[in-house]
Amino acid sequence: MSGQAAGDALAGHAAGAAEAAAAAERALGLAGHLPVLVVLVPFLAAPLAVLLGARRLTWPITFAAALFSLAAALSLLSGVLGGDAISYHIGGWAPPLGIEYRIDAANAFVMVIVSAIAVAILPYARASIAAEIPARQHVLFHALFLLALAGLLGVAATGDAFNLFVFLEISSLATYVLVAMGAYRDKRALTTAFSYLLMGTTGATFFVIGIGFLYMSTGTLNMADLAQIIAQQPGNRTIHAGFAFIIVGMGLKVAMYPLHLWLPGAYTYAPSAVSAFLAATATKVAVYVLLRFLFTVFGPQYTFEAAELTWVILPLALLAMFAASFIAIFQVNFKKMLAYSSIAQIGYMLLGIAMLSQTALSGTIVHLFNHAITKATLFMVIGAYVLRAGGAFYRDIEGIGRVMPWTSAAGVIGGLSLIGVPGTAGFVSKWLLVQGALEKGWWWMALLVVASSLLAVVYVWKGIETAYLRAPRDDVDRREAPLTMLVPIWIMALSTIWFGLSAEWTVGAAGTAAEALMSGASELPISGGAGH
Repeated sequence: MSGQAAGDALAGHAAGAAEAAAAAERALGLAGHLPVLVVLVPFLAAPLAVLLGARRLTWPITFAAALFSLAAALSLLSGVLGGDAISYHIGGWAPPLGIEYRIDAANAFVMVIVSAIAVAILPYARASIAAEIPARQHVLFHALFLLALAGLLGVAATGDAFNLFVFLEISSLATYVLVAMGAYRDKRALTTAFSYLLMGTTGATFFVIGIGFLYMSTGTLNMADLAQIIAQQPGNRTIHAGFAFIIVGMGLKVAMYPLHLWLPGAYTYAPSAVSAFLAATATKVAVYVLLRFLFTVFGPQYTFEAAELTWVILPLALLAMFAASFIAIFQVNFKKMLAYSSIAQIGYMLLGIAMLSQTALSGTIVHLFNHAITKATLFMVIGAYVLRAGGAFYRDIEGIGRVMPWTSAAGVIGGLSLIGVPGTAGFVSKWLLVQGALEKGWWWMALLVVASSLLAVVYVWKGIETAYLRAPRDDVDRREAPLTMLVPIWIMALSTIWFGLSAEWTVGAAGTAAEALMSGASELPISGGAGH
């Protein structure tokens, strides 16, 4: 009788707990599921766009999904700026057994970058893809764009190492096809996409082998759990091997010099809207993955990591800053010049990581944002030139500043931000890198950052001189870019000024993220929500 009573009491407690959990879930509602919805909405919108098959519905669906992801990312970022982290357990399975989406200041900031760029690119893309891609392929373009967006957001959101690999491949596979769509204007896009496929697959293979080594030694794939177990095995050579494979694999994805060979062609021959989206997002997410593994999974105190950063990453970052800038100066194609410039800018990001300083790391994270809006501006300007002048070679855009004054003025603003002129977003992140170098007593490093920025003056001036100081060609379409392109271009251009003059939000968010990364994200307090 007493056993039955105890059983009834236990059942009552279980029922009460279930009701309380259900009530909490209803109270949180949609907001509690934002960590997964930010990824799920664009992921489900992709097949929906294909199933409907109507071109007039595809763009509104794509834009609505991207806009939802931006709103969700901003909401998540506002919730973690205080230093907390949000842990969302997929299917109710708690980590480390279940897949966890873990949101902190670092990845929420990256999700805002990716979704904001997508929202800005989509209105611009309407006129751009109409000129560069056949109408019958527009539905496919938007579906692939949504998959790439969902994959990049998933990479940022997930707290599971293998899940990260899956999302990385979703975004990559979609991106390969998007780059290949440039073949409608230039057949070299096909060979470029194939080269990108080979390099990207090699990088992904290295990355997943590294994950396998970590799993072999730790028995877990949850990144917070990995961090705790790895800290207890500092001399494990299998973990050392996994670390090396992960760094090489992500080095290919990041386009770290000299593993950058896929990037110039991909940015040059892809459709203009794709170039703008990739330049502003893909490598930024890959840098985030490096940050997550270097500072969360392995931790800044990991001895093998410190040697890697000092003797490998730091020299390669400096080499990229100078070698890629020199190569950019001698390019005759504006897109390819910007592509090599991106490799140099990736060097700045890696430099901030290699310094192992909170200030420099803040500079890297801010540069993810500032470089994204800067390169989005410049690649969208080039896309408008391609629409009117028919190409991106310097000979195609001679004198175009007189023909397309509004588009060209936005390009000048983007160029100034790329150099790092005070009052622009590019200055803020480079100043933080200089400050980080000076804090460590590396005055020579500060001088190198300034010197490499001066090289950007040369290739930016080359573009300005071509656009403004030469006579326009007789066969150039003498119309300004359409408003659907001009408005997004100017939103991005004005953003480079706004976040250059008022950098409190970006620097504050980056500082919170850098502090969490330097201290180890696994130590952050966790706030729960629905489905957790």
